Amino acid sequence: MGWALETMRTFLDRVLRSSHPCSARTDDTGWHHRSQLIRGSDLGSERDQVDTPGMDGTVPLLLFLLFGVLVAALAYYQHQRKLERQREFHALALGHGLDFSIDDPFDTLGEPFALFQRGDGRGVENVCWGEWKGLEIRAFDYWYYEESTDSKGHTSRSYSRFDCVLTGIDAGCPPLQISEENVFTRLADALTFRDIEFESEAFNRRFTVKGDERFATAFCDGRMMDWLLRHGDGYAFEVVGDRLLCSCRRVAPAGMIHLFGTVKTFRQQIPAVVSSLYPRG
Repeated sequence: MGWALETMRTFLDRVLRSSHPCSARTDDTGWHHRSQLIRGSDLGSERDQVDTPGMDGTVPLLLFLLFGVLVAALAYYQHQRKLERQREFHALALGHGLDFSIDDPFDTLGEPFALFQRGDGRGVENVCWGEWKGLEIRAFDYWYYEESTDSKGHTSRSYSRFDCVLTGIDAGCPPLQISEENVFTRLADALTFRDIEFESEAFNRRFTVKGDERFATAFCDGRMMDWLLRHGDGYAFEVVGDRLLCSCRRVAPAGMIHLFGTVKTFRQQIPAVVSSLYPRG
């Protein structure tokens, strides 16, 4: 017991000396007491000499190890989420009689849609295809990223992720984009880059339409605009040639069924006059 007490005293004495390097005296009990006399001229230099032996390398090492563990845990979590999404997509495809591939076997990015031209890099994964309720579809995850560089030359990427369904239409259409108005499209309007205007003010406020004005007028008739006002929240549509693309921000795989239904009913709203004015080549 006396050895332990003496060891503790020695340890405390060293801590006190390293934390407050000043003169000390010993009383009858053996404890050290710091002198209250510190020369003012030495105060700065004495404080500069304060050190904590053994800790200089330990703290950075612990922080480095903690950072490494956090990075590894995040990478593992993201990988598991990716695998889970693949499994759910596969189950969705099997449940609806569709084929499935983790990778894109169709070169989907080669399709001439404006969405596939965005960003500095892009990709397609989790592809389902086949016939769904009488309609040939191709559904998939799509992402793109934009790179930026800060003042120190460090590069970072910002990702945008979507779910898409592509199908065919019986027409040969010039490019047309229909999407909801947002801050950027309103800013473009203010800078005179105006989109196509229609008779419905409610529709003009909610949606932006870009493309050939004559074709847009034929395509977005009263029935189509009414449908979009009631069901178009959160969706964007593009037509090019005999292709129709419907997209939305990424959803859970189970939510893809609603996207399937949206593209099917949107297709049903396309006016019959479109096929006669713009026949399939």
